[in-house]
Amino acid sequence: MTKMMSCSFSSFSFAIILMLSLFSFSLHKVEARAFFVFGDSLVDNGNNNYLITSARADSPPYGIDYPSHRPTGRFSNGLNIPDIISEQLGMEPTLPYLSPELTGDKLLVGANFASAGVGILNDTGIQFLNIIRIGKQLEYFEQYQRRVSGVIGAEQTQQLVNSALVLITLGGNDFVNNYYLVPFSARSRQFALPDYVRYLIYEYRKILQKLYELGARRVLVTGTGPMGCVPAELAQRSRTGECAVELQRAASLFNPQLTQLLSDLNAQLAADVFVAANTYTMHMDFVSNPQAYGFVTSKIACCGQGPYNGIGLCTPLSNLCPNRDLYAFWDPFHPSEKANRIIVQQILTGSSEYMNPMNLSSIMALDSRT
Repeated sequence: MTKMMSCSFSSFSFAIILMLSLFSFSLHKVEARAFFVFGDSLVDNGNNNYLITSARADSPPYGIDYPSHRPTGRFSNGLNIPDIISEQLGMEPTLPYLSPELTGDKLLVGANFASAGVGILNDTGIQFLNIIRIGKQLEYFEQYQRRVSGVIGAEQTQQLVNSALVLITLGGNDFVNNYYLVPFSARSRQFALPDYVRYLIYEYRKILQKLYELGARRVLVTGTGPMGCVPAELAQRSRTGECAVELQRAASLFNPQLTQLLSDLNAQLAADVFVAANTYTMHMDFVSNPQAYGFVTSKIACCGQGPYNGIGLCTPLSNLCPNRDLYAFWDPFHPSEKANRIIVQQILTGSSEYMNPMNLSSIMALDSRT
């Protein structure tokens, strides 16, 4: 009898120790900052691989400089902006939300919900068919939180989300793949450009408010880059290599209004929840003076065909430069990994010209004290 009791007590003790160790492991994991990513092809790290869509980067030479030297669904020769942020902050890179590998402890690292082709508006990118529109990305974020609650409980999940870093990149496609996609597009017939920009900002406000309602408390919001200067637009709209005036005008209207929106939201919330990343100026630094950053050109894409390698998609049959570090643009629309690194450096340490109200290093230092 005593032997049986002793055996039962030992089993019970082992179970308690196991539970405590698992609990402390979960606590430790939650203390590490999670990272959530929303948006378009500039930050998509492979969700579209799992969809029937033409907006894909799952064939060579995409990924030629990625550690595996294989395409991953990133619209880059190597790492994209979220990858480099994770790397610089010493965090494990997030997995695409649709990846079957995103289970168990991997969920606690965060998730990437971004999908190439999407915009602020639901009719942006309709030509790509099956993409994860921003409303659906936010639905997936809710689903994610329910899944994590099943692993660590509701209270711990709320803590994980509230303390997480969030990145959202939207807006570019609403111009290049909607308003300016074709002459006399439906949206350009409906709105004059200034009115369209105001409409986009109105819709973006609702998206950001929803993110806040879902628990996001530190949100990096990037503006659009210099859309008129990308090789795709040079190929279509430029005779001598000058940036396309109308798309540059769109960026000059949209970005200041986005920054003002973020300031207004922060004032309303009485907290610095939303942080504006001036990716327009970050890009223009190396677009206007590529040699100062070690690039030979900011007009010609490394991978593509036609004028400026800006026509069509990057494919195995495209022209391909031998050294991607010498090119500011990897394909007709997307920066090279080296250009992404320059952008992330400004996100991390940039002055108020680039980051408002503070840069990411300041955020990390501030949050480590609270």
